[in-house]
Amino acid sequence: MSLQADTPRLVLASASVTRRTLLAAAGLRVEARTAQVDEALLKQEARAEGLRAEDTALRLAEAKARHIASGDPEALVIGCDQMLVCEDRWFDKPADLAEAATQLRALRGHTHTLVTAVACLRGSQRLWHDIACPRLTMRGFSDAFIEEYLRFEGAHVTTTVGAYRLEGPGVQLFSRVEGEHAAILGLPLLPLLGFLRQQGVVLD
Repeated sequence: MSLQADTPRLVLASASVTRRTLLAAAGLRVEARTAQVDEALLKQEARAEGLRAEDTALRLAEAKARHIASGDPEALVIGCDQMLVCEDRWFDKPADLAEAATQLRALRGHTHTLVTAVACLRGSQRLWHDIACPRLTMRGFSDAFIEEYLRFEGAHVTTTVGAYRLEGPGVQLFSRVEGEHAAILGLPLLPLLGFLRQQGVVLD
């Protein structure tokens, strides 16, 4: 027995293990493929156009989905993107531990937003999209804590925007978290499942 229809095939336009794990845990059969898009250039263009972070994240999510969908028009392709915004500053994944430390010092004691976009395409048509904006407040941790935290987490902090994994030791950085847990991890799962039910991809 399966909760998912045989067609269309679901393809996740992302190399994210976390997103793939979220979908698999929800009972979905999803093929993951890496979408080759120049995220830095797209963000630079969005800034030049004066786009909000929400619009930028959606543009990136759609660009990733479109890259995959153009070569597999029969599949339902899921594209995702996440941006961290704190006081109008956009944060990217830190390049190394030193940059991670700098980001954490800038974020501590403040509330930031994880703008998390998802777009579903089939062929050239965008069928649906959603944007979630969880809000997370970092506590006022010490420099000594940052040093020990980075030593404990190591290179893991360079794989995620904000230099933390909420599903891991990064949860110790926070005093308050608001929003869907899956969206914080990079995928607004409940709205996506609602769309898939409407499309008959999963049972209603």
